[in-house]
Amino acid sequence: MYSLNVEFFGYFAAILTTAAFLPQLIKTLKTKKADDVSLLTLIMFMSGVGSWIIYGYAISSSPILIANIITLLLNFFILISKIYYARKY
Repeated sequence: MYSLNVEFFGYFAAILTTAAFLPQLIKTLKTKKADDVSLLTLIMFMSGVGSWIIYGYAISSSPILIANIITLLLNFFILISKIYYARKY
């Protein structure tokens, strides 16, 4: 019973923290601008997320792995958008 509760909070946290990046991605794609997104912060954050993926794999934690892989992909799209739109405009 205890591990079920812990897993619930792991998945709940994973859903919330991952979904938090959807508004930024949607805004970036709609406005075709990402000037307000700090490149340094984005790169540092993505490096941290990559480390979480390695950690999640090492401890066999599905919530950590799933959330951070999705978060890395979302932020990768934000990064690509930032670079693409900066060159275009």
